[in-house]
Amino acid sequence: MNALLTRLLAVADPSQVAGLSRFFKTGPGQYGEGDKFLGIKVPVTRAVVKECWRDVSRADLEECIGSDYHEVRLGALLSLVELFRHPRPEFPKEECVRFYLSHTGRINNWDLVDLSCYSLLGEWLQDRDRTLLYELARRGKTLWEQRIGIVSTMAFIRRGELEDTFAIADILLHHQHDLIRKAVGWLLREAGKRDKNALVEWLGPRFRTMPRTMLRYAIERFPEPERQGYLKGN
Repeated sequence: MNALLTRLLAVADPSQVAGLSRFFKTGPGQYGEGDKFLGIKVPVTRAVVKECWRDVSRADLEECIGSDYHEVRLGALLSLVELFRHPRPEFPKEECVRFYLSHTGRINNWDLVDLSCYSLLGEWLQDRDRTLLYELARRGKTLWEQRIGIVSTMAFIRRGELEDTFAIADILLHHQHDLIRKAVGWLLREAGKRDKNALVEWLGPRFRTMPRTMLRYAIERFPEPERQGYLKGN
C-alpha cells in the first residue's frame, strides 16, 4: 500500500480546491492550465510527508509523481528531498538525482520547482560540475526546467558562492515569461544579501534594459532612494 498517497487523499479538502486552482493559474491559457488539486495546503502536505517518507518506496514515488493531482506530485518531491538527505543503500543520493531529472516533466509549476530543486539538485552539485544548470537554463524543454536552472543556485548562494547565479541570470536576462523574470530577480536579491557590491556591479551595465519585474525583485532590499534611482534609470 502506498501510505503517502493514502494519507494525502485522506486529508483532501474540497473547500480549498477552487482557491488553489485560481492561485496556481489553472485556467485556459494560463501557466498551470489543466492541473488538478485536492485542496491540500503546503503545511499539511509537509506534515504528511514527515509521517510517511521513511516508508516510501521507489514504486510509491513513481505512482505519486505521475499523479494528476498537484499536491500528490509535491508530496513525492518533498519525500524525494528527504530520501536525498537520508539516503538508503537501495536508494542512494545519485539515484534520487536521477529520479528527479527523469521526471522534470511532472515538476510543472513554480512551487514544485522551488520546494525541491535547490534542496536536492543544488546540493548535489555543490562539489560537482554545474554545467547541467546552464544547460537547463539555455535549453530546458519547458520554462520549469529553465526555472530549475536558476533556482537551484540558491544552494550555492547560501554558501556565499554567487558566480553561477549571476552567470545563469545572464542567460535568462531577457526571458519572455514573467515566472522566469521573477525567479531570476529573486535569486539576484538573495545574492545581493550576501554581497551587495557584487549585485550592484552586475546590475551596472544591465539595469536599464533588463525586464522591469526582474529589476524590482533584485533591488527590493535596497534603500528607497537607491531603489528609485535604479527604477528611474539613473
